[in-house]
Amino acid sequence: MKALLLAAGLGTRLRPLTDSIPKCLVPIAGRPLLGWWLELLEREGITGLRINLHHFPEQVERFLSQYNGPIMVETVYEPELLGSAGTIAASREFVDQEEPFYILYGDNLTNVRLRDLLEHNRRYPAVLTVGLFHAANPSACGVAERGEGDQGVITSFVEKPEHPTSDLASAGMFVAHPELLGELNPDVTQPYDFGGTVMPGLAGQMNGVILDGYIRDIGTHESLRRGIEEWQGIRHD
Repeated sequence: MKALLLAAGLGTRLRPLTDSIPKCLVPIAGRPLLGWWLELLEREGITGLRINLHHFPEQVERFLSQYNGPIMVETVYEPELLGSAGTIAASREFVDQEEPFYILYGDNLTNVRLRDLLEHNRRYPAVLTVGLFHAANPSACGVAERGEGDQGVITSFVEKPEHPTSDLASAGMFVAHPELLGELNPDVTQPYDFGGTVMPGLAGQMNGVILDGYIRDIGTHESLRRGIEEWQGIRHD
């Protein structure tokens, strides 16, 4: 199975740390965040991985040159940021096949079972299955409402709503079918956001499952500090 790991962001909220290092290489418990992702993806049986790069790409390439694990890793450099949906659209030749694929936001620190997403999608086929969690501050997230029943059809999705109607938030982890590519504009000329632009239009076509495990977006200094502290305990459980 293949995965797209979106890792090209500038990490502006982590400056000055990210003035000299890309966000995906921020150290956590003695290892870059990307190293934890590779460990997770190996465990989940990923065979092919594409990572998009923009900020200090040579540092990421240097880190990956030392990787000798079982995943076939390739990178794609974005001279101009395409946005999350733009990156997915530009990866059509990598994922355009019969099989579903993962879309993963690389600024998450997590140990979740990605296979729960895949199993849900197989049981209840949908163009997109969204990993969800209960957010402490849903107004800072993409917020979903789900219908009744085991399928978990997402009936509405709003990115960073001022007045959230739910605390169920996107974890930035998805299983997508190739049909998703037909929902994306391949000719965008400016950054094109997946959560803000694409997902609201998929209401009724996508479903969601609450993920079990640790999930933290390390995009701010406070969240990174808490993530480092919490991860130490998780790794020793």
